[in-house]
Amino acid sequence: MSAKRLLTHPILISLLLVWLVWQGSVTLFTVNPRYLPPIAAVAQDIQQNASLLLSSVWRTGLETVLGFSLGTLFGLGCGILFFYVAWLDRAWFPLFIVSQTVPVVAFGALVVIWFGNTMLSKVMIAFYLTFLPVTLNSKRGLQSVDALHINLLRSFGASGFRRFLSLHFPAAAPSIFVAMKLGISLGLVGAIVGEWFGDTEGLGVLLIQAMYNEDVVRMWSLIVICGALGATLYGLIELLERKFAWWGKHP
Repeated sequence: MSAKRLLTHPILISLLLVWLVWQGSVTLFTVNPRYLPPIAAVAQDIQQNASLLLSSVWRTGLETVLGFSLGTLFGLGCGILFFYVAWLDRAWFPLFIVSQTVPVVAFGALVVIWFGNTMLSKVMIAFYLTFLPVTLNSKRGLQSVDALHINLLRSFGASGFRRFLSLHFPAAAPSIFVAMKLGISLGLVGAIVGEWFGDTEGLGVLLIQAMYNEDVVRMWSLIVICGALGATLYGLIELLERKFAWWGKHP
């Protein structure tokens, strides 16, 4: 990527705008550091505690990816099952919807009781927040296939499995990736919230400690890092979408 193209990249421009608004607000309006510290203070805190922050990013990121992966596989399987078995769709899909009305804090407390204060409990909370969007979009994507296309393949003698591989699944892939991009963000939230119930490592643990100590600079450092981690994970799913479901992307 050329220097000119890099300088005009939308992400870089957005970051520069955020920096200008942040630093400009602090300077022009003399904002109390208790509410919004200077960017330099946040950058210094990140630099001085790089090893601690990196290990926490690794722990929370791992919990997120594991929970997201399980949720994606489970949601995809349920979406396919609900598409092909109508009575299961009518009987169980409403329960999936109802399950998501339970506040994640309440569910997280139960998960910690069930699985203990371990990484598994954080993974399960991330899983809980991930599977429904994938289930919903998988089912809707499979249902979006034009009946004329289905009849055409049937006329050529294509089996149900062949129709699924060559027609239904490719049609559903863009919708599935949309759900995955939402799911990875929700999974990160779930992992962080899960760490609030007690742990010794992770971004959620550092957030709770900073809140109790009223360390505003550290809280802003963690907000920046959580945002960067979420954007990175989202970007990875975006790359996978462009590689494996490019027909669903708009130019």
